[in-house]
Amino acid sequence: MSATDWPEFRAAHPGARPTEWLRACAEPDWSAATGHRFGVECNAGAVEPTVMRRYLVQDYQFIGTFVALLGRAIHTAPTLADRLPLGRFMGLVCSEENTYFVRSFDALGVPDALRRDPPLSDAARGFRDLMREAAESPHHADQLAVLCVAEWVYLSWARPARDTRPAEPFWCAEWVDLHASPYFEGFVEGLRAALDREVAALDDAGRARVRALFTRAATLERAFFDSAYEGA
Repeated sequence: MSATDWPEFRAAHPGARPTEWLRACAEPDWSAATGHRFGVECNAGAVEPTVMRRYLVQDYQFIGTFVALLGRAIHTAPTLADRLPLGRFMGLVCSEENTYFVRSFDALGVPDALRRDPPLSDAARGFRDLMREAAESPHHADQLAVLCVAEWVYLSWARPARDTRPAEPFWCAEWVDLHASPYFEGFVEGLRAALDREVAALDDAGRARVRALFTRAATLERAFFDSAYEGA
């Protein structure tokens, strides 16, 4: 699918969803992120411990900003029905996912200083800044654009391994479990459906703004996976 503006894309691809248009706009970074070596190796339980350690240490620094982004999305959501799935997902991030990080850090020998305040890669700083920018926006679509990339990318690489991922090491297997579960798949579909509605209602300027956020997020996802292998 070519990535033109939404009206032209819709005319060329009848029945296409706005999120399909955004995904096309994010190429080639989208395919590079969803097919990245990290995801392939994680699905196979083959991520080297040094790589997984580097990746998790950086990823953990997003949790506070990510929760703030979710909170803002809950605030700007138009209805209670739109808020509830975001609230439930926030609970998971603050409980099961956070516990996974702590257990993985213990197993991988990550010292407290690196858990609290590690040096951040350029990609990690860029993604954290993007989350903050989206959280500061008054537009619900802006929060959804960043959230949708962050979660849809992970579902895309993890879902094929739902039934085949190895039992060990647990830091690979459980990371796949968190992002390949039926619950997570349903949550991502809900994000997409909400963003579809928002984009369909936006004017040209609003669509351009959301498109820019979505494509930046995809570029940063790819760079973030790349950064896990720096020095490896």
